[in-house]
Amino acid sequence: MSPLNPTPAARMPCLFMGHGSPMNALEDNVYTRAWRQLALDIPKPRAILCISAHWHIPGTALTANARPETIHDFGGFPPALHTAQYPAPGSDALVAQCMSLLRASHARARMDWGLDHGAWSVLAQMYPHADIPVVQLSMSRSLSPADHFAMGQALQPLRDDGVLILGSGNLTHNLRYAMSTGPGPTAPWAANFDAECTQALQARDFDFLMRAPETPEGRMAHPTAEHYLPLLYVAGASTEDDAVRFLCEGMEFSSLSMRCVRLG
Repeated sequence: MSPLNPTPAARMPCLFMGHGSPMNALEDNVYTRAWRQLALDIPKPRAILCISAHWHIPGTALTANARPETIHDFGGFPPALHTAQYPAPGSDALVAQCMSLLRASHARARMDWGLDHGAWSVLAQMYPHADIPVVQLSMSRSLSPADHFAMGQALQPLRDDGVLILGSGNLTHNLRYAMSTGPGPTAPWAANFDAECTQALQARDFDFLMRAPETPEGRMAHPTAEHYLPLLYVAGASTEDDAVRFLCEGMEFSSLSMRCVRLG
């Protein structure tokens, strides 16, 4: 199997992006400005592999569409968001590479998904021209946190082939709590969980990151784990010499962490 591009490339960083509201696809705020600046600060990727909180399914799958659909997986937002499109191309070469690297997971190519808002709301700010091939990888519901981390480890070689591995979720995501409380002072459990995970990333304490959702504050931060799991792919894809940078941080609706992390 040939690589995505035969020309050697500098190692790409890997990213965990706190994507928050889908409206961030259109808005100019402290978070979206940080995302746009990030795209200027790193080499332009040859392709992007996105692991989004919003494709959490039975089994491991990859989008194989020549032009992945822009999925509007939300309701109640302004028409401009519901009609927004992110027409990035797919990549057969990247799908083939991922399927080879993830052979043990029996990854399948699928045509019935596209780019959900966890992917395109961030990419629309980072790469608004939609000129970089994008493939989305699902997260299997049957996997343990250690399994998700191992998937990230398996994907690590992509970084040396110019592929940006981008996990999109939120470091804290108790939506019921956030919607019931609205804006206000940050909940202590959210601040503590965000701080603990930040310290673990700085120390490369990935054992803690894998068990963090089962701590009392972790269960409050993530009643369901799908917004946390993309972080484990990014951590797994990192290397010992990767610098850890926090691109932006903040709490929306008293408990929704918007922290974004760059490794490498």
